[in-house]
Amino acid sequence: MTLSDKRVVVTGGSGFLGRHVVAALARHGCRDVLVPRKAQYDLRHEPNVERMYADFQPHIVIHLAAVVGGIGANRESPGRFFFENMMIGALVMEHARLTGVEKFVGIGTICAYPKLAPIPFLERDLWNGYPEETNAPYGIAKKLLLVQGQAYRDQYGFNAIHLLPVNLYGPNDNFEPASSHVIPALIRKCVEAVDAGASEVVCWGSGNATREFLYVEDCAEAIVLATERYDDPEPVNIGAGFEISIRELAELVADFTGFTGRLVFDRSKPDGQPRRTLDVTRARDRFGFSASTDFREGLRRTILWYRDARTRAPIGT
Repeated sequence: MTLSDKRVVVTGGSGFLGRHVVAALARHGCRDVLVPRKAQYDLRHEPNVERMYADFQPHIVIHLAAVVGGIGANRESPGRFFFENMMIGALVMEHARLTGVEKFVGIGTICAYPKLAPIPFLERDLWNGYPEETNAPYGIAKKLLLVQGQAYRDQYGFNAIHLLPVNLYGPNDNFEPASSHVIPALIRKCVEAVDAGASEVVCWGSGNATREFLYVEDCAEAIVLATERYDDPEPVNIGAGFEISIRELAELVADFTGFTGRLVFDRSKPDGQPRRTLDVTRARDRFGFSASTDFREGLRRTILWYRDARTRAPIGT
């Protein structure tokens, strides 16, 4: 599919991942990209979804809008995370179908994988067990988008694809303590500890859980490549193909931020899924995506961005 003559709506296009997807679309020659803002189009409510489609009349929808957060936010608001993500996804896809959208790119989450899925995660294992408990409501709500897209393809011939990005990181991430994910949380803690001369930083969990991380610009490139080249019903993992323990990650962040104190792991806090890394063969084979940003380099860029952002406007004040 050539994007140069398509009108593309990116829901959530002003968010962390969304702004990079908008930039990647421009690099690929897409001249007509529209970003609905929540203040004007709260997609939890059907009249707003109908109005968005009437106003924008897209050929393609890349659906990124979601209610997201780290382990703490998922534990505190499981009902909200399930209901709002389920409603947003169902309504945005249904009205894409009703208005004749040519292609719907749904963005899921690897939180949808079973808690004890074999490593590395293969797309075929997505249904072989229940997700890790703290992420399950969010993960299942996002998995419904896959089911809806496949059902619509079967009944209506609707072209919906489903991508499963791994944990993302990079500039413009969410660094708010109450809702941030692990990398921005650790960066903020270590930078503030350096500034305050603190002797220790407390990290959630045992440090033994593993994660895979993908630089946000790489993920945006993968989404645009899939929009152009992928039209099949099977979900596709989007990742970098490596794993690192939370302890190793914390040590790396401490090193890169200049924190020389003690890292304390609070085992009263949950680890989340024990291990997480993806098999990324399908993305490479079906639409030619491979991550290009070295993790250590991406981490350095993220820390530099955060420090610069704090000097311009203190985050969280």
